[in-house]
Amino acid sequence: MKLSQFNFTLPASQIAKYPARYRDESRLLVLNRKTGEIEHRIFKDILDYADEGDLFVFNDSKVFPARLHGNKEKTGAEIEVFLLRELNAEQHLWDVLVDPARKIRIGNKLYFGDNNELVAEVIDNTTSRGRTLRFLYDGSYDEFKKALFSVGELPLPKWIRKDKPEEIDKERFHTIYAVHEGAVATPAAGLHFSRELFKKMEIKGIDPAFITLYMGLGYFRSVDVEDLSKHKMASEQMYISEETADKVNAVKSAGHKTFAVGVTTVRALETPVTTEARVKPFDGWTNKFIFPPYAFSIPDAVITNFHLPLSIMLMTTAAFGGYDNVMKAYKVALKEGYKFGTYGDAMLII
Repeated sequence: MKLSQFNFTLPASQIAKYPARYRDESRLLVLNRKTGEIEHRIFKDILDYADEGDLFVFNDSKVFPARLHGNKEKTGAEIEVFLLRELNAEQHLWDVLVDPARKIRIGNKLYFGDNNELVAEVIDNTTSRGRTLRFLYDGSYDEFKKALFSVGELPLPKWIRKDKPEEIDKERFHTIYAVHEGAVATPAAGLHFSRELFKKMEIKGIDPAFITLYMGLGYFRSVDVEDLSKHKMASEQMYISEETADKVNAVKSAGHKTFAVGVTTVRALETPVTTEARVKPFDGWTNKFIFPPYAFSIPDAVITNFHLPLSIMLMTTAAFGGYDNVMKAYKVALKEGYKFGTYGDAMLII
């Protein structure tokens, strides 16, 4: 497949700037990947497509306040720092992106907070935009993390809106089951699930299972090669427990369906797969890049949002639903006024 095959015109008016009033009342486009048939529903209708004994697999990672606004020493120049991952807890070392990168050199100090209560020193240039920062802090690790997160803000994608996060984002930019902090982007498909919907799943005999994949900026970096087979996906940390692996394998053995909630869950489930199409427990990193054509081993259905043009998420969606089917569904979604992006509407591929 070629990168240009995933381009389309997306009006800015169809990118959702705010979440729906209620989590489970977003619109839902249902695509049958065998027939190409499309239905238009409301998200809380999703259980109409699941049966007793089926399994929904969720990514329970939680977004942390990864975007920091600071000032450079001496000049006072404004600097935006995006925390990517912690490299060394004891030394307070973090892998970060900085903007504008050209103004930052090794040895520069950066100040964060209204009263410059947090200071960091640049100790390494890792890429053209990336840096390694050492935060200079004398307190305990817990005190440091509290101070770090207090000066940060939720990393709302700037294509949603440019204003600072409001109170609604502090709740709605997280899934209701998010527990493991460390992601810089939210698993958006899970945002549609409400407590009421989980209760209905329980009543219907549909089990939940959870994986953890810390979504990074690899999903949002531009693909800069036309031949997708030459794109190198950034690695992301993930974890599949023995309990989740056993649940998934038991469901497959019993002939029931596994619903993967979000493309991050798809990626996680397809990473530690055996030759017998079973999932193994896993604790490590994945750089798996799923694009068409791809033979899936685990999910029988995928729940996902409507993604932006040329995005990795769209490519993975098209791999599961079929390129022609998915691109046709996107044309229908655009015509019918579906909302795209993190806070947008949802698609179920069965």
